Amino acid sequence: MKLLFICSRNKWRSLTAEKIFEQYSMYQVRSAGTEENARIKVTAGHIGWADLIFVMETKHTRRLKEKFGSSLTGKRIIRLDIPDDYPFMDEELIEILKARVSEYIEVPD
Repeated sequence: MKLLFICSRNKWRSLTAEKIFEQYSMYQVRSAGTEENARIKVTAGHIGWADLIFVMETKHTRRLKEKFGSSLTGKRIIRLDIPDDYPFMDEELIEILKARVSEYIEVPD
């Protein structure tokens, strides 16, 4: 299963998620950001590649729909509701990510 994690700048939240979930062999994982200055900016290629798209906030869903519109047809976008309050690999952020994502996919212990 191919998982795509999206936040604004791809520096803290989505990059943390990528690092956590890429350790599980059953998933292929990428991350990207929606802003112009993102570390890796989300592209149509990312959207086409992904089986599941996890966004951190409502604004990320909106930005994806504005930019990629019909490319999102048939794609499942899941909002995790994680604010931009945590640094990269923050312990609390890791726990929240695992808990929220585990509602949708298997997260091994």
